[in-house]
Amino acid sequence: MAASHQIRAQGASAIEAQLFGLVQAFGDISPLMGDIALYGESSTIERFETEIAPDGSRWSQSIRARTEGGKTLTDNAILKNSITPESGSDYAAWGSNIIYAGIHNNGGTIRAKNAKHLSFGLPGGLGFRKVEAVDIPQREFLGLSSEDNVEIIALAEDYAIAVAPGIER
Repeated sequence: MAASHQIRAQGASAIEAQLFGLVQAFGDISPLMGDIALYGESSTIERFETEIAPDGSRWSQSIRARTEGGKTLTDNAILKNSITPESGSDYAAWGSNIIYAGIHNNGGTIRAKNAKHLSFGLPGGLGFRKVEAVDIPQREFLGLSSEDNVEIIALAEDYAIAVAPGIER
């Protein structure tokens, strides 16, 4: 994927430690990892509706959304609709294979590679503008919010209870 978020059943985060414990107790936890990947996909798609990053900050409004209306990063919904889940026995991931996903999620500067300038159409069909570089603000859509962490831990607890009914929360 061009841009993705991944959780593995190993690592330093509280969620990864809990998932590692489940792997040690039950072995293959593919069903749980599939559920986590689907949850991550759903939560990420919701961010395109709310325009709020995982850390709770609001995305800066795009020029197109400001001048023409609509939502930032959702003009034609290609990026939003490209979010897909992936999972295996010890990992869950979700993200986009769209080439520009990373620059929008992380922010950065775009410079012309094979020309002196970049050329952009102006809103409302007002012509074109040539520039040497464009700074893209970070509009993070991939990642985990505090609510996502709570939900993923609940999914893990539900899985443990379903697999070993004697376990209680």
